Amino acid sequence: MGNMPGHTHFEESTEEYLEAIYRLEREGPGVSTSALANELGVAAASVSGMLKKLAGDGYVDHKARGEAKLTQKGLGVAVRVLRRHRLAECLLTQVLGMPWDEVHEEACRLEHAISARVEERMLEVLGHPTTCPHGQPIPPTDLSDPIRLGVPLAQLDAGALAVVDGVTEELSEMLRYLGEIGMRPGAELEVLEKAPLGGPITLRLGDRRHAVSLELARMVTVIIRVESATERAIA
Repeated sequence: MGNMPGHTHFEESTEEYLEAIYRLEREGPGVSTSALANELGVAAASVSGMLKKLAGDGYVDHKARGEAKLTQKGLGVAVRVLRRHRLAECLLTQVLGMPWDEVHEEACRLEHAISARVEERMLEVLGHPTTCPHGQPIPPTDLSDPIRLGVPLAQLDAGALAVVDGVTEELSEMLRYLGEIGMRPGAELEVLEKAPLGGPITLRLGDRRHAVSLELARMVTVIIRVESATERAIA
């Protein structure tokens, strides 16, 4: 099976690198060689070689041993690919009815094959979504940074009421579990208890109680509704 005309495997890996750098710059711990290697599942030595190549082609600014930063040219490619990735996830869930824990990998394949014409049609058919099914923003075409209102669930104290905004890591097992307990964007929750020393957080979701680990609570972003149930009672 041949590649699409004009889209080589090398271009695909360039796109994946630039998309990963964008995500790490805005959503992750920052763009170090090890963070990139981790994100892409490749060896650190391959990352160093690729960063040199991307810097040479004008996609990133990179000092040896330092962090990589997207140039305007690199940002343009990263935003295009990430937009198509997240639109593909919307298409797969909304139109094709796939579960939200299965669409990330499929979208990784599709993102390179979507043309500007197809992207336009997808936007129309999907009703111009601003987020993917996991609540992550679809970055604007003007390359501005999407506005993020959510804070990690792990930061909330007992009594806080919030609405689930998004999930920052698209790990299948985790998404499957969150889907089962109903912790999806738009779901309302109340923090009932927070165990000390990094113990679990007990939540009320609908009419059920769930204890989730602090690690999981760091990967879920929420928008705080009201300060707390107790303050409401006083008011």
